[in-house]
Amino acid sequence: MKTFLNFLYWFLIVVAVIQFIPIYRTNKPVNKKADFVRIYNTPQNIQKILRKGCYDCHSNETVYPDYAYVAPISWSIKHHVNEGREHLNLSVWGDLNRDLKKSMLEKSVHSIKDYTMPMPGYISKHPDANLTKAERTLLENYFGDILKTGNY
Repeated sequence: MKTFLNFLYWFLIVVAVIQFIPIYRTNKPVNKKADFVRIYNTPQNIQKILRKGCYDCHSNETVYPDYAYVAPISWSIKHHVNEGREHLNLSVWGDLNRDLKKSMLEKSVHSIKDYTMPMPGYISKHPDANLTKAERTLLENYFGDILKTGNY
């Protein structure tokens, strides 16, 4: 019992100390002229779907939940957000080159069709981000239409 209490004591000390390791969670300012929805004058119904299912990880408009301020959970969340922005950042869409935009749109269509986005782990904590079949179809068609026009 003494060994367990000693372990618990040190475990709690470590957990308390790691709370002081800073995690940068401040979003970069959004240049509205470079934002995806502004560039394409995206219809409101599509904007709503993008904001509920995509913008939290794929833009500079991330809203961090309360548990994102507790280490080591905060480290994992920040890593996922950074990774999401690296693959697709809708806030800087206008700053990207044409080939990258085309590739991102194509990958987005596949991810939506394959139900790999939004990520199941994200949906488990944010059930409102779970897109319906109809919403997925709308997004697929919207991205597909942009691809067809070549205006990316």
